[in-house]
Amino acid sequence: MSKDKTKKDEKPADEEGAKGGKKKLLIIGLVAVLAIGAAAYFFLFSGSGEAEAEPAPEAGTVVLAVEPVAINLAGGSYLKLGFTLQMSAAYDLNAGGGHGGGAKPDGSKALDIAISQFSGAALTDVQANREAMKAHFEEAVIEAYHGNVYELWYTEYVTQ
Repeated sequence: MSKDKTKKDEKPADEEGAKGGKKKLLIIGLVAVLAIGAAAYFFLFSGSGEAEAEPAPEAGTVVLAVEPVAINLAGGSYLKLGFTLQMSAAYDLNAGGGHGGGAKPDGSKALDIAISQFSGAALTDVQANREAMKAHFEEAVIEAYHGNVYELWYTEYVTQ
């Protein structure tokens, strides 16, 4: 009986070699697919490795002074706000930002943004967070003017 038992447990040499060869072939195929995928990713998505930076904006020659306006704050207080917009050099190059003939820009967008952002704000916020509110205001104005505003300056900032 011991002979029958050993014969059943033993596998023919050909069967073991075939399974080992299939495993090796499968591993080689998997490595080849990964290598091809990595090469394709490298060539398609890596680019030159250097990020193309946009040129830094430059100050233009057009400056727009917006007349001061009184904006109602929460609690019956008000903010008298005046500001000036320095347009970018790109605005100068585009013949007045696309307005033709070098026309002065219209300050109504900036004034509307100022009223929207400051109206109803608490007096303490306007007094204590002046720079943060200015940064938020300037960002909104630059976006509204499609990047044609270089800088924004307060000319009047009075609270009561």
